[in-house]
Amino acid sequence: MISRHHHTCFRVFPINKIALFSQQRPMANRLIGYGRQDYTIRDKMHSLPANPPHYHLNMPTSLDPHAYTSGRWLGRDKVEQEARYIPFDFDALCQKVIGLCHGALSITACDKKEGGFNRIFIFTTDNAKKIVARLPFRFAGPRRLTTNSEVATIKYRKRSSYTPNAQTLTILPMAVQTNTSIPIPRILDWSDDTSNAIGSEYLIMEHAAGVQLHHIWPTMAGDQQIRCIDAIYQKVKEMVEIEFASYGSLYSANIPLESASKQTINEEFCIGPHCGAIYWDCTVGESRFYHKTHPNQGPCKFSQRLYALLDTYHLLTTGLDLASFADGLVDTGLSRVPPVDPLLQSRPHYHGSVETHVSLLRDGRAVIKEMSQDPRIRNAAAATLFHPDLHKRNIFVSEDNPTIITGIIDWQSCSIEPAFWYADEIPDFAHLMPHPSIQDRFEPNSERCAKAFSLCTQFLVPKLYNPMSLDENLFRPFRYCYRTWKDGAVAFRHELIETSRRWKELGFEGACPYPMPTAKELAAHKKQYKLFETAQNLRSDLSNLLNTASDGWVPPEEWETTELAHKEMFDGMLHAVLTNEDPDDDEPIRNEQDLKMIWPFDI
Repeated sequence: MISRHHHTCFRVFPINKIALFSQQRPMANRLIGYGRQDYTIRDKMHSLPANPPHYHLNMPTSLDPHAYTSGRWLGRDKVEQEARYIPFDFDALCQKVIGLCHGALSITACDKKEGGFNRIFIFTTDNAKKIVARLPFRFAGPRRLTTNSEVATIKYRKRSSYTPNAQTLTILPMAVQTNTSIPIPRILDWSDDTSNAIGSEYLIMEHAAGVQLHHIWPTMAGDQQIRCIDAIYQKVKEMVEIEFASYGSLYSANIPLESASKQTINEEFCIGPHCGAIYWDCTVGESRFYHKTHPNQGPCKFSQRLYALLDTYHLLTTGLDLASFADGLVDTGLSRVPPVDPLLQSRPHYHGSVETHVSLLRDGRAVIKEMSQDPRIRNAAAATLFHPDLHKRNIFVSEDNPTIITGIIDWQSCSIEPAFWYADEIPDFAHLMPHPSIQDRFEPNSERCAKAFSLCTQFLVPKLYNPMSLDENLFRPFRYCYRTWKDGAVAFRHELIETSRRWKELGFEGACPYPMPTAKELAAHKKQYKLFETAQNLRSDLSNLLNTASDGWVPPEEWETTELAHKEMFDGMLHAVLTNEDPDDDEPIRNEQDLKMIWPFDI
């Protein structure tokens, strides 16, 4: 259903006033190694005896394995830090690593890295082996399911064949005859049960072979980059071609789920609920409420039977239950809406009341269900397994020949989604970059890479290219309905208004279930939407000028200067607002309260 890395993409315009009050610092490297916000701590460690039943590890004082040490946040810093604290037995983890590394007698070094959803330890043993141990933060996804699903996904894709049995033919129409050769580091051990000796879910793997594509990409020749993109999508092709009969996540067959919540594939695997964090009560600073709906994490089943043709199993895409998938999105949106909103008066005017959100999602459900019947959308909704974050930092290549893919990592929250869900995902190696000296032109090599990405998608993975070639407005209501409480009601209302306005132009028949607002309602909406755009631009521009992530994350070495610059920016913006004696009639920010309502960070 939904990738954990799927982000909002609203149409916004820059605010120039902010630049008057800040000097932009050089961009720091935000991403190092296995995660989004990584910060390496390298420490020598005392030797550990081989196979010890008990031992004590003398921890270096600079290495805190439990607390988050890679940065701070300009907003909700305490909450974010606490959400990343992992209570576990580090000694037991070290003992486990030694036991798994044949021939190792001790650990000589440990790199601690912290990504967006996990803490990673890269251990080096005395026999020069590198072992990666990864522990998820509690908001990475539902307990047990997230780790179990990642392991099952990795193992499932490596299976060479699948022969449905009689029970599967009745219960789950599925066939897999694709043998993927995607290189993934070998899993040495894993646990989805926090009652283990380590005290946390974990995944222990061999270190990926080769070098990270992110590090070597700038030094690669243009033709090497294009051949590398082709090599990536030759691997992707094998994964995308696997046919599935449900949306959801892969699990081991013995996962402790009720039978109604999983569909057996064979004695080893099943498809169960979507393990993406958005469906569960595990997001930092957010809660779930089920007074207006029930938990709905899938799986979303197909309604047609499996049929055989020339000894090959195929799926009838006409049996795809896209309406159930849409219900899951809307129900997720409703689960974020509280019974009562005690903070209503302090929220931006565009946010909307509880009643507004409930009504909007009811209307949105009707629109999306109607759109789900359109043949173009149904043909673009084939159940597809795809990597949740296929970017340069998760791809390893040969150091001698960077056109050879040696590893793809980070399969956490990989799921089976409608193909159109990936249509707006452009990997960072295919981003168009502005020309360094010519205005309104793109850097030539980035243009070639973008073209290579488009051609590889078109000819190697047409299942993904088909929805990319369609009007993106056919899919926007699907993408934003589940996040109205986070974005504000005005954002999803805007999508519904635009869909209704263009209903015939988009090729739909009949009348749109969401009627166009009256002239008075439309004028009020436009005023709120302008304030929403202003808030989105403010966050974007502040992040760029302060050199932070969009959520206000700052590396520790830059914290004091960034915090000071942030306060100076607010004071400067406030001064500009209060001294503006002749604001435009449609100026959305007129006083201190207006500015504080949309300011994205703590002040």
